[in-house]
Amino acid sequence: MKLEILTPDKSLFKGEVKSVYVPGEKGAFMILNNHAPIISTLLKGTINVLTKDFKEEHFEINSGVIDVKSNEIVILADM
Repeated sequence: MKLEILTPDKSLFKGEVKSVYVPGEKGAFMILNNHAPIISTLLKGTINVLTKDFKEEHFEINSGVIDVKSNEIVILADM
């Protein structure tokens, strides 16, 4: 899957990932390969990313929006 995390100031992450765990408005959820399309708002919390090289990365956000479609994930986040 391809992931891109953007803020108003810069791009925080862009690359291939195995999974993404986000703080959704109705509860945290994980996105894996071939996830159903979804658009959701995000609350304050941590985005946990597992890269294709099995490295973990963590990003603290105040709020945001996630768009998942065809194994492409875009997160617009406010830090």
